[in-house]
Formats: sequence, structure tokens, C-alpha cells
Amino acid sequence: MTFLFFNVLTAFSQVKDSVSLQANKTIDTVLAQTKQFLKDSIVDGQPKKVQSIEVKPDTFDIKNLQDNKLALEFDEKWLEELYSTALFDTIYKSVTELTYEEVEYPELPTDTLKARLKELDARTPFNVEYNPSLESVIKSYLKYRRKHLQKLMTLSAFYFPMFERELDLYDIPLEVKYLAIVESALKPRAKSRVGATGLWQFMFTTGKMYGLDVSSYVDERSDPIKSTEAAAKYLAKLYGIFGDWDLALAAYNSGPGNVTKAIRRSGGYKNYWNIRHNLPRETAGYLPAFLANMYIFEYAEEHGFKKYKPELAYFETDTVRVKQMITLDQVSEVTGTPIEELQFLNPSYKLDIIPFIKDENYTLRLPRDVVGPFVTNEDSIYAYAKAEFDKREKPMPQLIEANQSVRYRVKSGDYLGKISRMFGVRVSDIKRWNGLRSNNLKIGQRLTIFPRKPNISAPAPQVVTKKPKPITGEVTTYTVQSGDSLWSISQKFPGVSVQNIKDWNGISGTKLKPGMKLKIGKG
Repeated sequence: MTFLFFNVLTAFSQVKDSVSLQANKTIDTVLAQTKQFLKDSIVDGQPKKVQSIEVKPDTFDIKNLQDNKLALEFDEKWLEELYSTALFDTIYKSVTELTYEEVEYPELPTDTLKARLKELDARTPFNVEYNPSLESVIKSYLKYRRKHLQKLMTLSAFYFPMFERELDLYDIPLEVKYLAIVESALKPRAKSRVGATGLWQFMFTTGKMYGLDVSSYVDERSDPIKSTEAAAKYLAKLYGIFGDWDLALAAYNSGPGNVTKAIRRSGGYKNYWNIRHNLPRETAGYLPAFLANMYIFEYAEEHGFKKYKPELAYFETDTVRVKQMITLDQVSEVTGTPIEELQFLNPSYKLDIIPFIKDENYTLRLPRDVVGPFVTNEDSIYAYAKAEFDKREKPMPQLIEANQSVRYRVKSGDYLGKISRMFGVRVSDIKRWNGLRSNNLKIGQRLTIFPRKPNISAPAPQVVTKKPKPITGEVTTYTVQSGDSLWSISQKFPGVSVQNIKDWNGISGTKLKPGMKLKIGKG
């Protein structure tokens, strides 16, 4: 059964309604209706439509359980929401282009809004006072950004508990969690045009100042826990300087220097709304966007939004300290956990590789039900990972020196997992060879691939593509069962490696089919 991160039906309510009203439509027709969910991004301040490619489970398919096809397609769309930057781009656009024009929204009378803001002001240290500009932003969000807000509420069910824990440790108001919505739209790998990265949008230098490691393998600005701790420390310092949470947030966005300049140019005023006209344009819309999101989230039910319990909650995951370099796709292969899920839980590893460095505590976050089997079998898992690394390290220079690479053009329906299986390579290899920082691909994009078999230019149509090596001694025939992988089968026969099984049976890839007969010799 596909493991849903959150309530997918909420995120795609329009598609669900269409399915329920027109049950006789085929799956292909329903999926065609989802084409309206195109990524939108901001390039040089101008909106641009970009054709998106469906994201499918990026995994070596070592689990062969059957799933509902339509639900699986919805699930894949949700995975795309987790990794696309469309939500981040629209949030950034909304903050920088606030106009504060009057918005007609009769569902929220001004008197009702004033009463709720007064109530909200009483229970938070922020200055949540009514003014026409704030009313305009709130009503504009409710009227024009409803779909985005519902997606954010669904994502927040995973992130907010971990935010609140870290904020509480540093005595930061818990409402600061809404700042991550304005900063990154809850995208751990979000990157602004000036290089600010992560949920809390740290610049490289500021991140280093607050203990966030950034290297070729790791960017802790994308780590939800560590970046939240750094944000809490930074905000505590800013509050100590200004003594006002509104000004602390403004300084977080544009720097303390811009805030003090605005205070001087305003004649000494310290209330945010009195100095706003002297702040940079983005910062001028920063606090109104923050307060608007706070209000909408706090009064979500009153405005018809749904708050669902996440199917993958933060407290249902745990970490394991790695003892050896390992890749997320290796973990995916041996545990059966979809690689997208591992990437979601471990966003700070830029190349999907968890390095092992002396005196560094790099950890792997896993669902709780996977932690036990991983720890129990960790010696075998690390041995398997080392064998894979050793096998891949040696031929790589030869392939590069011989210029035996393949230029592959991305087609409709392609995704990294599918392409990796075509050429018998890892997802992390393709990303490393092409400098990819995410799973997103574009139709027509060209990728450089160094296939395991340098002479191939297209995927082999069958699993068995080479002549099996003869087995000396006693031979056992093993029938592949549902859920088997090469690694799990190798563990059933002492001394037998994954490569042994592949050599004995002429297998070049990793995909197995239930009922397939494998010859197993003594290791």
C-alpha cells in the first residue's frame, strides 16, 4: 500500500469532486483534468508557466504489492507538491506585490475581523491591531489564495510540532512558526534568488554563524530541526536588540541595519506600521503577510478550512546515526521505503548521500516501523552499501576517460527512478553527474548518463540481458516471492552476495518479478 504523507484528497479536492460526480470516466480522463496543476514560477519578476512532469515513486520497486491505480496517481501528484517550488514562488510574489487595495469579501465582515484580531492580540506578544491594510491582506488571501492555504495547512501538520518544540526551548513565541510559511512556504529546499535557503531562508554566512553546516554533501539550512534551532537563536538575539517582536521579524527579513534606518527616517517611531513606508518593499509586506497567515490559521475552521491529522507525523519518525557512507537510494532498496519519503524526511542531504565524517553526527531519519529492522540488520546493510560503492568506484574513471557516456533526452512520463533503471545506475549518480538539486525534470532536458554497460544507448527490454556465469557445486532454485529484492534474497543464503545472484542468473538490473526462478549456489 502506498504510504501517504498527508491527506492527499484535501490537496486535490477538485480532482476528487470530479471523480465522484463522473464515476464512469476512465482514469486517463480524470488524470487529464489534473493538468491544471501546472507549476508557476517567477522569473525576473514576471510569472511564467512551466510544463511539469508527473512525479512517480522514485524507487527500485523491491515491493511488489498492488495498489489502487487512481489513488496512486493522486499520491504521485502530492509528491510533486512536496518537491516543487511553485508554492514558494507564489508566496514570495504575494509578499513583494501586496497592494493593500480594498477587497470585497462579504463572508468576513469588518466588525467580526476586528473582534477576532482583538482576541488574537490578547494571547500573542505581537501587535495584532486592526488596520485597513491588514484587513485588505487577510481578505485577499482568503479570496484568492484559498487553494494554496489549504495545501499549507496540510503540510503544517507535519512541520509545526517540531517547530513548536524548538521555539519553546528558546522562549520564542510559538506563533513564530507561521513565519516559515512566509519565508519558504514550508519547503525545506526552497532557495531564493539571492541564495537564502531552507525553511527559514538563511543566507550562507548567517547560517554558518548559527552553526548550520554547509558542504558539498550537506546543507543544514534545509534540516527542519537544526534550522529551526538556528532561527530561534537568531530571533532571540534580534528581540534582545529591539525589544519588540514586530521589529525583530522585520530585522530577520531585511537585517537590523535596514530597520534602524527606517526608524531614523521616520523620525524616531518604533511601531512597525509607522516605519513600514521606509522599509524595503519586501519587508514592508512581510509583517502583514505574517499576521494574515497567523489569523487565517488560528481561525481556519471558521473560514471552512480542514485540519487533518498527518498520516506521517513527526513523532512517528526517529533518527539513526550513520556508521558509514550510505545513499538514500541504497536505504530505499534494502528497506522498501520509497525514496521520495526518505528525501522528504532527510532534506539536508543535497546529493541524497549521507557522508560519514569523523566527529560529525550525521543521522538518517526513518519512519519508526523501519528503524527496528534497519538497526537489527545494519551490519549487513552497511556491507551491502560498501560493496555497491566499491563496485561503482572502479569503472567510473574508465567510462569517463573513454567518453562512453550517453546523452539522454527527457520525455513525457520520465522521472529519475525510471531513467536510473534504464541504464542500471543510481538516482544519486544521475543527480551528481548533472548537478541536479531536486527530482524535478523538464521535457526535452538532456542528461549525461554513464551506464553500467557503456555500449547501451537505450534500456534493455528484459531483466536478463547477459550470459549467466556457471555455478560450481550444489545449486538451489529459489522462487521469487512478492516483496523480495536481490538484497533480501541474498540474506537468506550465507555467503551469497547480490552480485553473485545477478551473475548466476544473468541479471543486469534490480527488478524482480514474483514467480521468477533464480539459481543460487554456495557462497
